[in-house]
Amino acid sequence: MRNTMPMCITPWRLAFSTLFSLSAVFWQAGRTSDQICSVLKREGIESGIVADLGCGTGELTELLAKQGYDMIGIDNAQEMLNVAMEKRYVSGLDILYLLQDMRSFELYGTCRAIISRCDSINYITSYEDLVQVFRLVNNYLDPKGLFIFDCNSLYKYREVLGETTIAENRENGSFIWENSYDEQSHINEYDLTLYIQNEDGEQYRRYEETHLQRAYTIEEIKQAAKEAGLVFQFLVDADTDNEVTRHTERYLFCMQENGK
Repeated sequence: MRNTMPMCITPWRLAFSTLFSLSAVFWQAGRTSDQICSVLKREGIESGIVADLGCGTGELTELLAKQGYDMIGIDNAQEMLNVAMEKRYVSGLDILYLLQDMRSFELYGTCRAIISRCDSINYITSYEDLVQVFRLVNNYLDPKGLFIFDCNSLYKYREVLGETTIAENRENGSFIWENSYDEQSHINEYDLTLYIQNEDGEQYRRYEETHLQRAYTIEEIKQAAKEAGLVFQFLVDADTDNEVTRHTERYLFCMQENGK
C-alpha cells in the first residue's frame, strides 16, 4: 500500500460493495429476492405495493420490482438512496424511494407486504424501538398483509462473531473487522476499516465506521410483534429455509397484520 488517502466516513455498504465483487452482492440479493417472492406467492401476494425497510442501495428493491411488485424503498442513508436512484434511472423501473428512519416512517397508504432484510432489524438496539417499528409496520399493512424480515441470531453474535478480529486482503483492497459482543446488553459492536484502491491503482482510500447491533431472542421478537398487533405466522432458517436449530445464524420471520 503506497499511499493512503485521508480517512473519510461513509456508509460501509458502499465501500463493501466495491471491495467484495459485485457479483457476490448480486447473487445474495438474487437469492433473497427468490426467497421473498416464494413466500409472497405462496401466500397469494403476486402483485401490489411492497415496502422495503432498510433498502440500502436498492438491489433487492429492483429485483422485486422486476417481479411485478410496486416497490417503495425506505432508508435513512442519503448516500445509499443516491445509488439506488441511479440504478432506477438505468433500469427505468417505477420505484419510490423515501429518506426515512424505520422507527418513524410514514406512508400515504397501506401495503400488501413489508419486508426488511440484511439484518436491518438488528440495528434497532432498544426493545421499545423494536415494538414501535412493528407498530408502524402493522399500521401500514393491508388487512392480513405480511411482514417478512430477517435478523441475526444470538448464537451468531455470541459464538460465531464474539470477540474476534478479521483481516483480509482482496484484489482491490483490504478490510479489518474488530468485533465485540456484550453478554449482558446483547449489543454487538464492530469497528470496520476498509482500504479501497482508487481507479488510478496508485492510492487507497480509507473508510471507517462503528456499528451497533442487538441480538434478540426468538421469544423477544414474538413478544414485540404481539405487543404491536402482529400475528406470528412462521419462522425458518434464513440461509437454508429449514427449521431453525441452536446453530442457526439468521432467522427469517413472517408476521401478519391483525387489525389497527
